[in-house]
Amino acid sequence: MNDIRTERIRIPSDGAQLDAYLAYPLGDGPFPGVVVVQEIFGVNAHIRDVTERFACEGYIAIAPPIYQRQVTDFEVGYDNASVRLGRQYKDKTTATELLADLRAEIAYLKQIPAYGGGIGSIGFCFGGHVVYLGATLPEVDATASFYGAGIATMTPGGGVPTIARTPEIAHPIVLFFGSEDPLIPLEQVDRIEATLQEHGIPHALYRYTGVTHGFFCDRRDSYDAPAAADAWDKTLALFRERLAVT
Repeated sequence: MNDIRTERIRIPSDGAQLDAYLAYPLGDGPFPGVVVVQEIFGVNAHIRDVTERFACEGYIAIAPPIYQRQVTDFEVGYDNASVRLGRQYKDKTTATELLADLRAEIAYLKQIPAYGGGIGSIGFCFGGHVVYLGATLPEVDATASFYGAGIATMTPGGGVPTIARTPEIAHPIVLFFGSEDPLIPLEQVDRIEATLQEHGIPHALYRYTGVTHGFFCDRRDSYDAPAAADAWDKTLALFRERLAVT
């Protein structure tokens, strides 16, 4: 485990200014990069903790505020009012803006002197959908999508569902779902897996029996420690394989 440092940074992105959260190991590197994409609840304590966990593992990790075009310093809890508010902002995002923001975050990581070795992306809830979309970017080398809702049925801002862009994915992706997730019917999970197989995308998809939405977040009632630990280990294994320093 590495000693780390954290800071708030500002990154320009397609006319916007993104106030992102950065965590990185102390030392000269080179260190691979990871983009950590929030749930609908903002870059809150849980997302900052995940970002720091990656830094402790030897990655330069950055968490972008994907609602910043609408609201600054957005961070809420997990009550029903927060869910409604988070969904309100989510519904106003667009795939074009989200992809531009991911590119801006990646470009920032690559200009850090200690960076080297590749870029991974990980996202949770709506962020799990965003990183599936972002897996189409050539700048990304590996993706971990946690319970990304709507991949098979919609795309941010409207248009054909994000699943239609699956053939554009050119790197390995790992996906995690709970069998009892009310937001993602297993039929949709099966469709995602079948589409990845149809197009020959290197992937691994895991269904955790008896587990529901948000199982990775230890601040939510839906937290499932065994599933969270297993998914974390599998994510690290993928990133270690794909983001090795060259």
